[in-house]
Parts: sequence; C-alpha cells; structure tokens
Amino acid sequence: MAAAAACDSSSPAVTELCQNGRQVFMDASQLLLTYADNILRSPNEEKYRSIRIGNTAFSTRLLPVPGAVECLFEMGFEEGETHLVFPKKASVEKLRKVRDRIASERNKQLNESNVPESDTISTQLAPNPSLASRPQPATDDRQQATSNFLASEIKFFKTLQSNFQHVLMYELPSLQQRALEHIPVSELKERAQEKLLQARSLDSETTVNEDDFLVLELLRWFKEDFFHWVNSLPCSQCGNQTEAKESLTPSADDLRWGANRVENHYCKKCPYINRFPRYNDPEKLLETRRGRCGEWANCFTLCCRAVGLEARYVWDSTDHVWTEVFSSSQNRWLHCDPCENAYDKPLLYEVGWGKKLSYIIAFSKDEVVDVTWRYSCKHEEIISRRKEVRESWLRETIAGLNKTRQQSLPEQRKKELLGRLIVEIVEFMSPKTPKPGELGGRMSGSLAWRVARGESDLNSKSVVFVPSDKEKAAKRFHLQYNIAENCYTRVSNNNEMIDTWENGVWLSESICRKVENDWKMVYLARREETPSARIGWKFECSSVGMRVENISIRTTSETYHSGKIKWKLYSLETQVEVNADKNLYSYPEFLNASEVVLEAELSGGEGDTAWQHTQLFRESLTEKGNSLEIIITLKDP
Repeated sequence: MAAAAACDSSSPAVTELCQNGRQVFMDASQLLLTYADNILRSPNEEKYRSIRIGNTAFSTRLLPVPGAVECLFEMGFEEGETHLVFPKKASVEKLRKVRDRIASERNKQLNESNVPESDTISTQLAPNPSLASRPQPATDDRQQATSNFLASEIKFFKTLQSNFQHVLMYELPSLQQRALEHIPVSELKERAQEKLLQARSLDSETTVNEDDFLVLELLRWFKEDFFHWVNSLPCSQCGNQTEAKESLTPSADDLRWGANRVENHYCKKCPYINRFPRYNDPEKLLETRRGRCGEWANCFTLCCRAVGLEARYVWDSTDHVWTEVFSSSQNRWLHCDPCENAYDKPLLYEVGWGKKLSYIIAFSKDEVVDVTWRYSCKHEEIISRRKEVRESWLRETIAGLNKTRQQSLPEQRKKELLGRLIVEIVEFMSPKTPKPGELGGRMSGSLAWRVARGESDLNSKSVVFVPSDKEKAAKRFHLQYNIAENCYTRVSNNNEMIDTWENGVWLSESICRKVENDWKMVYLARREETPSARIGWKFECSSVGMRVENISIRTTSETYHSGKIKWKLYSLETQVEVNADKNLYSYPEFLNASEVVLEAELSGGEGDTAWQHTQLFRESLTEKGNSLEIIITLKDP
C-alpha cells in the first residue's frame, strides 16, 4: 500500500520513497537509516561517508527503488566516480532532517498493523520514469564530470527493469488468446509435422521434434503473410510516397498503447501529415501488423508464447531487437529474427551486418540473461566496447532482478533454469565460426535505411558464380582477376569483364584495396586497425544440373613479421588448404561437389601497421598478369 498521503511534502525524495509498496519501503528505508546513523554516530569516520556504487546492497536494495537514491542526495551525498560521497562541507543537520523524516514514515507504517504486505515483485520491477531524471546535488564542473558513470548505470537499469516488466505481458492468457485468433496454428503444425517426418526419414537418429519445425513455420508465416515492414507510410490522403519529418506529440490513445514516439510521415504532394505511432503494446500490434524491428520482435515473441513455445525477448544496445526460442530437443536457446526470417544464425549481426556489438540482454518471464557472447566471434573487441556500465554492477544487478522474479518459483523450476544457464555459459565460451547464412547484409528495410545504420555490407555483395549456358555446354568455368587493373575476366563466358574486386566476392569482411603510389605496388589488405579479415569467392553448379569434376587454383599472398594468411578451399563435405605461390594447383578432392568456396583469412602482424603485414595479390601497378585464377571442369551428375 502506498503511503504518499502521510509523507512530508517538503521532502520530494521521501515522498517518492513512500510511493513504493510497504515491504520495499521498509527494506530501503532501513538501509538509508543505517547509512545516515553511521555518519551521525561517527562523523569523522571516512568509511561511513562513502557508499560504493557496486556494493550489492546499494545496487539491489536502493538503486532499483524510486526515491531511494534521491533521499541520499537530499541528505547531502554527492556523486563520485565509483562512490556516493558525503563531503566534509555537507550539512550534518540537513542529513539529520531527512533521516528523521524517513524514520517518522517508517514508524507510521510499522504501527499500521492492518496494512498487508505489498507485492514486492511488481513494485520493484515496475518501470520508473523518475530514474532518468534524478535530482543532482550542487557540484562544480569537475564533480559533475565524474557523475556520468552512475548516471549511465541508472539509465541502463531503467532499460533492464522496463524490458523485464514488459515481457510479463506475453504471459497474459487473454492476450495469448487474441494472438491465437490470428495465427493459423493447425496449418502451421501440419506443415511442421510433415517436415519432421521428412527429417526422420532421412535420419532415423535425429532428436529434433515438432516444435523445432513449428518455429520455422511460424517465422515464415509471420514475415510472409502477417507482419509488414514500414520504411515510410503511403499517404492516406492521396497515396503518394511520404518522408519522415519531425516527431509529433503522442495523443492519449497513443500513450494508452505505449506509443511514446509518433513519427510524422509527411506528404509533399498533398501536403498531409500521416501519423505513425510506434506502438509498444503487442495487443495493438496484432491489429496494426506493421512497424520496424521493435514492433516485429515484440509481436512475434507474443505469438511464440501463444502457440506454447518458450520464448524470450532479446534487446541489443546497438539498436535492434529479436527473439530467442528454447529448443527442448537441443537443450539450447535458438536465435530467431522475424524481420529477416533468420533462425539459429547468431553471428548474422556482427559478421553479416557489420554491427559493433556491446550489450545484448535476453528477457523472459523467469529471468534476465546477458547473452552478448552468443552473438559474437570477436569477444576481445566486444569487451573493449563495454564501457557503459561496470561488469560487476551488471552481474549483481541481473542477479538481483532474477532473485526477485524467481523467489516464488518452484524449486524444480529454479534448478531447471540454473541448468540451462550453465549450458549457456559453456556455449558462450566455445569458439564460433560463421555459417554461410550469417555472412550477408541485412535484408529488412530500405537500402538507405540499412546503409544509414551501417547494417548493409556494401563491400560484400554475396556474389555466387553459376555456370552460364555457354559454360554448361563447355563444361568449364574459368575466372581470372588482375589486381593492377582491379578487374575480373570470366574467360569461359566470352571474356566477360567484371569491374572491381568487390563485384566478384561472396564474402568480404574488413578488406580493402591498397595502392602504394610511391612504391608503384597494389594489393588487398585488412582495413587499418582491424585484427583480422576474410574474403571468399563462391561457385555453385547444382542449380543448373551439374557437378564439379576438378578444380585448379592459382593465387598469391605475402606475409611480413608475424602476419598470417590461411587459404582454404571447401565444399559441404570437404576442406583443403590452398597453396599460394603463383603456381596452378589441382584439387581433385572436390569430385561431385555441388558448390565450392575459396577463402582467405588474414590475421597477425605487429604494431600500428599490423594490417599491412598480410597482403593478397601484391603486384606492380604495371603488372599485366593475373593475381587469381580459378578453373573448374564440370560433369553431369
């Protein structure tokens, strides 16, 4: 029960503290009184005049509670880099007044024996708008500059708290029923059963179950038949294309459905203002069926829960969201992105989109988990970017949220969650290699939107060479690349010319063409300040009814100091190392292959110029020869 009416209005912080449920207020007020009384009893003891921000009691019992940290500020505490500090200049009398107000309110609630214990969980986890704008004590510029760390952790906590509360909506039976009214469950399950039977006919030992295929069918239906991506709305007045301008003020109805932001999609032709509320309520999204990644993941996670799949909402601090679904047959959480119809491709964002990831957090009805490491094969780079909050604070805060949420769960469920977490931690530590489906740029959204977000790898057009009619008839594919002219020649297809190295590669990560005008040399290398890079060329022939008979490769590369370049040629069944000494080598191991990839991985080197210590195709600018040559003879299946 809230006790705001009984609070002293002259103390806004104490008033806000009283708004919490009784148990939360009692716990927080006890700790606040302890801090104050320690100073009053021993005012010259330095240890009592500072509170470490990473302290478990502070981060779990005060920081989440509206009004609690404000009370410390009213007492006279100021923000330091790692501590809240009660400076020597601060007024002990002011501290005493705030302390007495808290004690008075605490005594009143202790005497109200008829007041039942409030619901601690819902109070602690409710979104708290005031956290973003806590009152700041009077400080000079130097002191203000040191307060950023605490401010960022308060902001981060608000995000954790808000998302953790939001996912509880997916558990509402009435909302799940609304979702089921839209989902063709019988049809999706029938397709899932058919695919399961096919899988078992091919592999009698498979452990996959119907739910594994149901997720795939739900993803396909959601993207292809149900939800719609919005770049800009067509004008509802004249049908002309619109463009987004400034934001509009949300209406009462917008706010009712969680749309704190409303976009103005302006029509130049009419002119007419088309309102695009960014709804956050999944019930409303079942009606509108449109939006961007936030709306997609929000509504899709609800649909997963509605059909009985165990799902959680995943938040990426670099501005994306998606879903994870737990596979009981594989005993692991699987990445699902409804915007891309992508399933179990966790490296899609880092490798395919080129995102610089830092924090990725998963939220379910039972727990919060930092899943960042599932989505990266570059853990050292990730660690270097995680500067927003302290790692110890993040661990303790997540542990505190989980402890509160799980306190009413049966012991068996707690053990199950712990077991899963252990499996996840092992997975996080395991090295990862990108799969082919994780190497392409983002597909959802307009090209301009993807480029603006840095999620379209324009240096990797995912080119796949497929035999033309001429090559199929001749049963021969022949490709050459000249680094000096920066041009491919498809010899086997009437000497077709393909400009620039980018237009012939299947994958490209952190690769650039470097011209040394002073030395008159040219080569492909890593981008500066990148620890590694990859480039690959792909050939596929099964789609035209052919198979590989033999492959011959000529390529070249040079390394300096500790630089390393690893060339490999691989298919779905075979992988071999490739020689890179300008000679043409044959690789008969790929007989009957349907597709092959030639790939180079660059790493190592020393100092600031490490990127220069791995070079592909280094040649003179006047060189007329070919730096790369691929010859593939073909056969009928």
